[in-house]
Amino acid sequence: MSHAEQEDRLPARRAEIAAPSRLRRVLLVCLALAVMTTAGITAVLLTSSGSESPTGPLGAVLPESVIPELMSPDPVLADDAGDEPVPDPATLAATLAATLADPRLGGRLLARVVDVVDGQVLFDSAGDQPGTPGSNVKLVTAFATLSTLDPGDRLTTRVVAGAAPGQIVLIGGGDPTLSRTAPSLSYPEAPTVADLALQVLGNAGTEITGITVDGSLYTGPTVSPLWGTGDAPSTYAAPITAVMVDGGRITPGSPSRSATPDLDAGAALAAALGRPDLPVVAGMAPPGSALLAEVESAPVSRLVETMLALSDNVLAESLARQVALVRGQPGDFTGGATAVAAAVDAAGLDTTGLIIVDGSGLSAGNAASPRLLTDLLRAVATENGDPELAPIASGLPVAGYDGTLVDRYEGGRAVGAGTVRAKSGTLNGVNALSGYVATAEGRVLAFALIADQLPPGPLIGAEPVLDAVAGILASCGCR
Repeated sequence: MSHAEQEDRLPARRAEIAAPSRLRRVLLVCLALAVMTTAGITAVLLTSSGSESPTGPLGAVLPESVIPELMSPDPVLADDAGDEPVPDPATLAATLAATLADPRLGGRLLARVVDVVDGQVLFDSAGDQPGTPGSNVKLVTAFATLSTLDPGDRLTTRVVAGAAPGQIVLIGGGDPTLSRTAPSLSYPEAPTVADLALQVLGNAGTEITGITVDGSLYTGPTVSPLWGTGDAPSTYAAPITAVMVDGGRITPGSPSRSATPDLDAGAALAAALGRPDLPVVAGMAPPGSALLAEVESAPVSRLVETMLALSDNVLAESLARQVALVRGQPGDFTGGATAVAAAVDAAGLDTTGLIIVDGSGLSAGNAASPRLLTDLLRAVATENGDPELAPIASGLPVAGYDGTLVDRYEGGRAVGAGTVRAKSGTLNGVNALSGYVATAEGRVLAFALIADQLPPGPLIGAEPVLDAVAGILASCGCR
């Protein structure tokens, strides 16, 4: 695996959080352990009070159990009112110096740390220089998606009548989350093949004799020529088609992806119809075909959150193609890359040095600067920012607790666990980390770290160093 992006291997475990009144509160994160501990106590009490016997061993009536009032857990990232102390840049640089000298960084770290409220640059190390961001490209794809599509939009998968009696056509709308199970083992709020099949059986009016799969919404190669050998299919990517089930996974919940995700989707529909022996071929729906069934994905906002939390390459590439189609570009790798970059530029961000060649960051040919990434993160989190961008912040994994950061920061024991919310990036020779952190005194900062000239060694060799940098930001008042 020459450019192996490994970050979609873990499921998100983020708890639902009530939306606060101010935009910056999208950065609030409830402590998962506190919630689970309290819930566990409550469950024990409920079980005891629900016992079949209402009396004690001597027949005395027991007093009613009193369940204690549950308090809301304190937020990990506090609501930044804008008057918390700002770290002193010189003190911060001195505090970071020893960590930045770690040889695991390969002698080069592109970095920028800014204050979310006023944009003051608090630390900079070649932050204007573009580097290889790995999956930090997904931040750019997410921004482009939410600034191009309506966050409430949904992707539709349809089944229509074919040209011959008994033939049906499964038409992909670009939703890779369509699920063979209910609920999906990979994607929240995913539509199901079973729902499609039930509608088809009710509307077809004749025996089904064959299935055609129409993936013509997307064009061009299904695997980027700029990806490494073995990147797709793999455990982290699949050929990108407009028709998929379970993100192209061979079986629901499996990490392994299929080489033919479109035909797999047709086979899944055949099985759901109770006819697994039906022939499945690729083709196109005839014009004016009668609609037999349709299902819709979760809202785009939810797809963006899921894409970021899981670092899902397939979902990222699908969203990039949706941006392309809305912006008048072809639904292929080139169109997606062109449209994503154009959307960010149209939003007024300085895209100097930005190179986008795919939507996932799986290619080493992508380039972005820490300056652009922190500008993007500020655009999401500032008080006067666009609220439709909020899913970018809410989709970022919480260090030590969920998503692709669940196994970092020593499972929640290290400095920065619970207070760092960030997108990681991993390629051969590249580790990156960009997101938000609250300082010890409650000031919310945006940061971007790209180490893209790592020495030979483990794929995640510099991750502990980047985690340590973010941890210093969390623990240091630095004044």
